[in-house]
Amino acid sequence: MRLDKFLKVSRLVKRRTLAKEVCDAGRVEVNGRVAKAGTEVAVLDRLSIRFGQRTLTVRIDKIVEQTRKEQAAEMYTVLGEDKRAGTSDGTFDDEDDLED
Repeated sequence: MRLDKFLKVSRLVKRRTLAKEVCDAGRVEVNGRVAKAGTEVAVLDRLSIRFGQRTLTVRIDKIVEQTRKEQAAEMYTVLGEDKRAGTSDGTFDDEDDLED
């Protein structure tokens, strides 16, 4: 399944056009590599998605063409969520955040 479609069907992103824009902006990684919207994803792939100052990392558990809203979360497992404290100019508030 294409990455943009998985993001939409799993409801990690609300619309497929938005999923495509996020992918094409380089904000999504599949197994540690920046991925475009047309990248094929498979079960057990690891996705990292950057939403502003937040990065969400998930593992794909199931791929289905359509799913109900209530069952969408069964398609993936959240592995981690990183929230970075930043300022509007893109700098970090604390020097400790830069030591990664």
